[in-house]
Amino acid sequence: MQKYFVGVDLGTGSTKAVAVDGLGNTLATAQCYYPTNNPKPGYSEQNPQLIWQAFVDCVGKITAKLKTEPAAISFSSAMHSILPVDEQGNALADAMLWADARSGDIAQRIRDSAGGEEIYRRTGTAIYAMSPLCKLMWLRDNEPEIFNKAHKFISLKEYVWYKLFGVFEVDYSIASATGMFDVLELKWFDKAIVLAGLSAAKLSAPVNTDYKRYVSSADVLPAMNAETAFIIGASDGCCANLGGNAVRPGVGALTIGTSGAVRIGSNTPIYNYQAMTFNYLLNADTFICGGAVNNGGAAVDWLIKDFLKIANINDDTYKQLFENIGTVKAGSDGLVFLPYLYAERAPVWDAKSSGSFINISFKHQQQHFLRAALEGICFALNDVLHAIETSKQPIREIVISGGFISSATWVQILADITGKDLVLLQADDASAIGAIYLAMRALGIDIDPIMNKDCNDRVVIQPNAEAHAVYSKIFPVYKKLYQDIRSSVHQLHDLDL
Repeated sequence: MQKYFVGVDLGTGSTKAVAVDGLGNTLATAQCYYPTNNPKPGYSEQNPQLIWQAFVDCVGKITAKLKTEPAAISFSSAMHSILPVDEQGNALADAMLWADARSGDIAQRIRDSAGGEEIYRRTGTAIYAMSPLCKLMWLRDNEPEIFNKAHKFISLKEYVWYKLFGVFEVDYSIASATGMFDVLELKWFDKAIVLAGLSAAKLSAPVNTDYKRYVSSADVLPAMNAETAFIIGASDGCCANLGGNAVRPGVGALTIGTSGAVRIGSNTPIYNYQAMTFNYLLNADTFICGGAVNNGGAAVDWLIKDFLKIANINDDTYKQLFENIGTVKAGSDGLVFLPYLYAERAPVWDAKSSGSFINISFKHQQQHFLRAALEGICFALNDVLHAIETSKQPIREIVISGGFISSATWVQILADITGKDLVLLQADDASAIGAIYLAMRALGIDIDPIMNKDCNDRVVIQPNAEAHAVYSKIFPVYKKLYQDIRSSVHQLHDLDL
């Protein structure tokens, strides 16, 4: 059997594994799903054992199909989780996920403080409730027994890594998304960890994203042998840029799944404190810079299932709905959607924000609301795109990925709003593929021929000039709308109705 490589993406809703051969051809895939717990409003938690079991099951499915062990397994992972564990790596509570909003007030206090901008610039992470720094401060103040009992505070990827090797190690990429790691000095940032009430001893040892280990016992992972290299890898966003070959100048990456993000590669951080663009590490020498929004596919699902009450959703239902959207002209006859249903990150950074349909009239029907929702999500991402371009070189094309690419209508709306060429690579999960590229590099394999091959297997979606002209008139109005109603939105939020 030919040598193959596995990329494992530890996501919020599922773990996915992709196996490719030495030429980058996909051989097998596997995916395992698990739930998120929301015991109280603003809480978003996960049982770490579910992620470990999903990892084991995915790898088992791959090896069972291919009848042999891989040359390497490399990891991509969702960012911003935090998990208190004891000395044996046992969880003391469920992990707090990126969407956990309970530390919103703490984040606001840090942003408003004299030292807020320094923390942002040194750590690369936006100061918001998603940040593990803010989550740890909340735990210290609200769950002191768990906080004081914890031997370490780790991410879900670190939990899997500890289960494999019995050591607490974290890659530079995941560390750079904690709000506590100095992305310039590549070590824990003293001012941030002191603010959290910690010492560096409470955190894992940072290592580069090409760092590798080998499993010493088949009992840990029965499907493996001692020759399989495990590469610690990077975060999902950074891996997606690498997997989509979006680390070149002038090329961005945009993902819309449950949430959404815009990212570009850079050899230096891109600072914008007002928009609070992030600066995560792909490796010791490469930054992935950009911004994330909370509301992607999650906002569309709410609209279809909860607002429009469309039952029995399946692929045919989605197809029909999106065909109906195509009958509405660009701009949705003046209907504008602010998609902040789950509050918002970049560039709004407001945990009290909420969604709104603006300028509703008698002529607006179901298809108008659906189109306006897609346009609102794309406007939000365009807002992030502008913040990046203001601080860096213009982006000429954007590599796209995520669930939204299955809708040609949605993809065309994004092209028309941004005015950019969108590139759809004919590849599997971009984050898992990026993790594989990191593994290949770690093993001394030249990945340039594989990445160049992927560039030849691409589809380009170009903007419609007439639609772009319409959206260019609406976008300044969109940007101003939330600022106009922000005070009223906060008053309603504080009424706690």
